[in-house]
Amino acid sequence: MRRVKLTLAYDGTAYRGFQVQPNGPTIQSAAEDALSRLLQEPVKLRAAGRTDAGVHAREQTVDFGDSGKRSVETIMRGGNALLPPDIRILAASEVPESFNARRDAKEKEYRYFLHLHPVASPFFSRYSWHLEKPLDLASMREALSHATGEHDFSAFRGQGCTAKTTVRTIYRSELREEIPALFSVSIAGSGFLRHMVRNLVGTVVDAGKGKIPPERLRDLLTLKDRSEAGPTAPATGLFLWSVRY
Repeated sequence: MRRVKLTLAYDGTAYRGFQVQPNGPTIQSAAEDALSRLLQEPVKLRAAGRTDAGVHAREQTVDFGDSGKRSVETIMRGGNALLPPDIRILAASEVPESFNARRDAKEKEYRYFLHLHPVASPFFSRYSWHLEKPLDLASMREALSHATGEHDFSAFRGQGCTAKTTVRTIYRSELREEIPALFSVSIAGSGFLRHMVRNLVGTVVDAGKGKIPPERLRDLLTLKDRSEAGPTAPATGLFLWSVRY
């Protein structure tokens, strides 16, 4: 048995998330179907992160076991020929049998894109949260800074979260302007709770709107009450940006 590691990129707009669901298309089901047809054997993917419905990935890592009949170059080329155009294999390599895309990940980075402009852009609408009114960027940066470090993120976990512990470590967080009017919130850490990044972004945006003081995010970490935190930012703006091993 051989183990193969793939790096995937995808536009999550048309999918109900990464993980297989009984009632709609998913990234996992589309990729497993294409690879199973190519390799003529069942393929079961393990992913570094299970992105939600509408969430995208610049670099998602998956792994699977197969009989090794085809080269990794053939898997990449043939897989892309069979996959829908909104899912691509960026890289393929053989890895030790012990490799596990989820368990072995040392750092995951998510980026959330905000389009701050009076008029929505037809080019950004699928990949960002459009906000018409100006935001206080300094307040947003101050609020975001409180997320860095090891904290209990109970106030920012989504409904249905089944994690055994709500303590997570955020290595770095940053708000920056990528191009005029398009901003990104990047958050890198050891792991994340369900909807954690989107809930953090919703709270940071509330600070930018002046609805809460920047230090409120710090207080929410102590309160551990989801109902006290900001709204969940729309899925469209979120990307799994990178996974490091």
